[in-house]
Amino acid sequence: MKLLNIKTLFLSIFALFSFTEGVQAVERVVATVNDVPILESQVKRALGKKPDNANNRQVALNSIIDEFLVQQAIKKSGVQVNSAKVDQVIEGIAAQNGLTFGQLLDALDYQGISYSQFRQQITNQLLMSEVRNKVIGESIGVNQEEVQALGQKLLQQARAQGAEKKVMGTEYKVRHILLKLNPLLNDAQAKAELNKVRADIQNGRITFADAALQYSKDYLSGANGGNLGFAFPEVYVPPFAKVVQTTKKGVISAPFKTEFGWHILEVTDTRQGDRTQQAYMQKAYQQIINQQIQTYSKDWLIALRKQANIQYFN
Repeated sequence: MKLLNIKTLFLSIFALFSFTEGVQAVERVVATVNDVPILESQVKRALGKKPDNANNRQVALNSIIDEFLVQQAIKKSGVQVNSAKVDQVIEGIAAQNGLTFGQLLDALDYQGISYSQFRQQITNQLLMSEVRNKVIGESIGVNQEEVQALGQKLLQQARAQGAEKKVMGTEYKVRHILLKLNPLLNDAQAKAELNKVRADIQNGRITFADAALQYSKDYLSGANGGNLGFAFPEVYVPPFAKVVQTTKKGVISAPFKTEFGWHILEVTDTRQGDRTQQAYMQKAYQQIINQQIQTYSKDWLIALRKQANIQYFN
């Protein structure tokens, strides 16, 4: 009886040893990414039904490494993609290929891809796109001198070729009154004071020019009746520009706030001005931005790989 037990135990140990050896053979480490192992079994799964040759294995391994690096970048970024967005994309893929959902599943099965794998791939692609856009957005930087230089170059080239395109736009003649916030003047108080000044101007108790001279904390324009002269809206900060463009000529705006304080303004006149130079500057700006977007988009995975510690094992 004891002999039988020993023999059974021996066979069990032998079987366990054989099984362990088999697992070790299957789970061979083929690479590490930032000290995280990539297993041969992962590469085989990534191969799917493709021929198991050196080239396809390398492609599969690189795709695993890229996905791992993307997942790390996604985790760091905190970007998320909701399930409804994934559903929408999958429905779009099926529609673009003239397939029903059932036919799409059949097509995936024929390629050896499960629906869960396909869904995960779509999710990863969406996440990668979001993260890439975020990284690209954070990486883009435009130098004003570079824009000016390129804008002038484009304009001179256009003039030399007789291809200069005149661009006209509306210039606004504006006057305003500014109240700056301080420990003795908060938002509510500044707004209330400007409402009173506005009412006094409208009721003829004081002129806009005199009110600007008396109340405005923009002393340079205040000394000139609040007059800022003719200008295109984009020379101002966005909140101010928006009020300039939406206020009818001759009407004093309601009090509004910018980063400089609280204002009221009046558009006293408009005219058509030559915006050709500004248009070429904008063209230069857009050209520089597009070049940077193309560069960063192309180098997205390359940049991730450069930052990673990748080791390959034969």
